[in-house]
Amino acid sequence: MTFDMNDVAPQQSGDLIPDGTFAKVTMSIRKGGVDGISEVDRGLLKPSNQPGSDVRMVDAEFTVAEGPFARRKFWQNFTVQGGKLDEQGQSVGWKISKSQFRAMIDSALGLNPEDMSEAAKAKRVLRGLADLDGITFVAKIQVEPNRNPAYKDANKLDHVVLPTAPEWQKVMAGEQVTAQPSNRPRPAAAAPASAAPAWGQSQPASSASTPAWSTGSSQLSGQSAAPAEAAKPAGGPAWLNP
Repeated sequence: MTFDMNDVAPQQSGDLIPDGTFAKVTMSIRKGGVDGISEVDRGLLKPSNQPGSDVRMVDAEFTVAEGPFARRKFWQNFTVQGGKLDEQGQSVGWKISKSQFRAMIDSALGLNPEDMSEAAKAKRVLRGLADLDGITFVAKIQVEPNRNPAYKDANKLDHVVLPTAPEWQKVMAGEQVTAQPSNRPRPAAAAPASAAPAWGQSQPASSASTPAWSTGSSQLSGQSAAPAEAAKPAGGPAWLNP
């Protein structure tokens, strides 16, 4: 018996995707075993590894869909329950994540973020967070320096690129966009051990029915001559039915 290695993709470099890269990415959710509040989110969430923490997260894996960094991956957690609360008693982390998830939908479907028509709002309704599994959108990718010099830096999602941004139009058209580094300074390394004194040494309501996602489009919603489609039954979000 022989093993033919010719049909295997070449080994990918361990180098990071350059800071400030714009690319189309697909998000997959890695189940963490904890139930969410929606029926479709059973076993979806990931618990915090901090003792006593009530934080629950979406464990996301991002894969670059096309371009020079196609198939490269990076990972990120999004808080959806628990943690620090605001003045209204709501999770601060969830509010941030919810804003990012809405931006992903707008970017994926070409929706103008200011489009609040009934058709556009219907497309932003999720049965649960599991509906975001497989969504493809335009992202700006950053290099996040690790505060611990013993560990490597990592790629993270800088922000979701919305259809109103010129970079979105270019990426959707298959054009290469010049990277725009985030220019985040590297945290100072910990002071080496020495005989110096210690003072010198230095963290929505869900819909019962399947959402009516339209197919992804490179045309900005609200600026098209064709009216937006009203909600209609579908077999899941459009990003699961390319």
